Amino acid sequence: MGIVVENVSKQFGSFQAVDDVSLEIKSGSLVALLGPSGSGKSTLLRLIAGLELPDSGKIWLTGKDATYQSVQERNIGFVFQHYALFKHMSVRQNIAFALEIRKTPKAKIKARVDELLELVQLSALGNRYPSQLSGGQRQRVALARALAVQPQVLLLDEPFGALDAKVRKDLRAWLRKLHDEVHVTTVFVTHDQEEAMEVSDEIVVMNKGRVEQIGSPAEIYDHPATAFVMSFIGPVNVLPSTSNIFQGNGFESTHPEMFLRPQDVIVQREKNGTTVSARVSRIIHLGWEIQAELTLDDGQVVTAHLSRDRFDELQLQPQEKVYVKPKDAKSFPLYYSI
Repeated sequence: MGIVVENVSKQFGSFQAVDDVSLEIKSGSLVALLGPSGSGKSTLLRLIAGLELPDSGKIWLTGKDATYQSVQERNIGFVFQHYALFKHMSVRQNIAFALEIRKTPKAKIKARVDELLELVQLSALGNRYPSQLSGGQRQRVALARALAVQPQVLLLDEPFGALDAKVRKDLRAWLRKLHDEVHVTTVFVTHDQEEAMEVSDEIVVMNKGRVEQIGSPAEIYDHPATAFVMSFIGPVNVLPSTSNIFQGNGFESTHPEMFLRPQDVIVQREKNGTTVSARVSRIIHLGWEIQAELTLDDGQVVTAHLSRDRFDELQLQPQEKVYVKPKDAKSFPLYYSI
């Protein structure tokens, strides 16, 4: 057993940051807390770390009740978005800091620091200072420092949020590889859907202080439990269920809205019994695929994603008439909001 959160709530004044949340994070897994700003994900992480105390509920770490344990008693590694490295200390000294506080023998400190520098691929930079490192290198130092005391749980709060897109992507792959080597139970907070999908074993989708869904990236994307999850994870068209694109295709619904992924919009040159006409209003080249914005006869605008091969085959041009139909669509009984 890794982490168990049991009916935990936390309020700040009149704001309900976390509202009766329960979840279990398996030992050795890498789990993302995903949601928009104000969804409660960072507060939940701080509750697990012991940086905040819950108003109600319990938190269990490796089978022990840690609800009112101090941060030190929990043996947790924490990595912040902005590194929080000691500027006056070298890379080696930063990594060694927590071990020195615990009065670990010097020989063991050196061996552990050497091991971690190799693990985070910074062996040649141990004597540099944070100001002499790139943003990605600083974040790797922060991770090494968090791992130095061999924590039972590693927590990361928007760990790549301060980095540019290319470095973020490189570090995501590196974090996944690192986790597969050290197998420490890891929870990281992000608002980036792609980041969560790429790195984690499991995703906890949060909204307004509550858990909307827990599942693998594939489960969350392919089988969203709520309208919010479908709208937040990946691009989606939200259309009235009365839109003519759904008529005669078996997707009629008694709910007011239907959700249609752009890749599930079939675009054709020829009309058949289940298609409706549309006009190409805009074409956007995204490199690996083409995004076409289509205006239906009823005035609704639909976004379709096409592979390069399919786009080349269709040879679409702006203002051309095409025919479309949904391959798949979903509806949900409850109204959603982001």
